[in-house]
Amino acid sequence: MNLYIIRHGQTAWNKEEVFRGTKDIPLNEVGLREAEAVGSYLKDTPFDAIYTSPLSRATQTAEALGRAVSVEPVVEPNLIDLNFGSWQGVLHEEVKKNYPDLYRTWIDTPEKARFPEGESLQEVLGRVDTLMETLLGKHMGQTIALVSHRVVCKVLICSLLGLGLDHFWQIQQSTACLNRFRYKNGNWICERLNSQCHLEALEGRTTADF
Repeated sequence: MNLYIIRHGQTAWNKEEVFRGTKDIPLNEVGLREAEAVGSYLKDTPFDAIYTSPLSRATQTAEALGRAVSVEPVVEPNLIDLNFGSWQGVLHEEVKKNYPDLYRTWIDTPEKARFPEGESLQEVLGRVDTLMETLLGKHMGQTIALVSHRVVCKVLICSLLGLGLDHFWQIQQSTACLNRFRYKNGNWICERLNSQCHLEALEGRTTADF
């Protein structure tokens, strides 16, 4: 299997550093251009399936890719973003001020963080591992794309590489980045990580991992 893992394009809350989670925030103008750039770059890739998080910032990105390669994206609930609970809709700086202990846990030991009224990385790992088992059984020998979110992409990449969630912050995922893996002889091989070459000409974008 050839697997593309794609983070959605930019939203206003990415640019303003507001925690998103399961809040449904659409792409902004830059994000829409990023999504089109993803489609343009991958237009000659023979995708057999595209799966997307149900949140609009992901579905808009997946639809741009789908139009370019003539594949209808399928909504996959297990690709939805981490539920940040009470952090959702709150500015990064306000979270640091109002939740100092949990914020420090999130930065220093993310694998131990669980968000009030929300999820943990371990819960995200459980659902993406379940999804990958299903997809391997369904799409062996094919090329597929998963369009999701920063946290989900990082967790999935850790899982494919056999890394613990304590390595979460060692993997960067900028908006609309591309990651490519190949499954061979029972192992996932990383061929591309956080690639942004298709976005270099776009104005107004940021490479920040938020």
